[in-house]
Amino acid sequence: MASPAAFFDLDKTVLRIDSGTSYMQFQRMRGDISALEMARVLWWGVQYRLALLDVETMAERVAMDYAGDPEAEMIARCRVWYESFVAPAILDDARRAIDRHRDLGHEVVILTGSTQYCAVDVAAALGVEHTLCTLAEVDGGRFTGKLRQLCFGRHKVGIAERFAAERDIDLDASLFYSDSYNDIPMLSRVGTPIAVNPDARLLRHARRSGWRIERWA
Repeated sequence: MASPAAFFDLDKTVLRIDSGTSYMQFQRMRGDISALEMARVLWWGVQYRLALLDVETMAERVAMDYAGDPEAEMIARCRVWYESFVAPAILDDARRAIDRHRDLGHEVVILTGSTQYCAVDVAAALGVEHTLCTLAEVDGGRFTGKLRQLCFGRHKVGIAERFAAERDIDLDASLFYSDSYNDIPMLSRVGTPIAVNPDARLLRHARRSGWRIERWA
């Protein structure tokens, strides 16, 4: 018999921060990127929020910035960033929810647009076995400038469906926790959608749809 799973978004759900913005700020503090480069990435984010730039294009542009860079340097840099900025941002209520689902025997899954260089460390800290995330393509130890997998918006649904088929998961009996309007496709796919600290558009949609709304800290 297929079993339920509890899927958790990462940014602004399990974490109180947006990991992408946090990482760019970390790079700027270290002097790894210029003020102009920081402004460019933030401008892409503004364009995306205004629906002037689709997420596929934005993700491709960011990935291209790392073309040729050694993956080992990214891993080492992200380890420092994680310890200083990400680990302290894990919400206590997220920990409790994850523990609760684990006690119920549910598969617990991080399902996030963040890359493996953040998501895997958060999952490990929380004792979560499964991480579905955006994957950067690496060849010969260096980034190719392409993505192997984009895990965002509608793409999350296909990734979750493949995972469910492999693990004998019943998505109709499963839950998904997210803060973002962009996650409506996946929230609509599971049996129990839960809006956590929702943005304004998700809050309106959740209220109209009768979805659970939770405030985590």
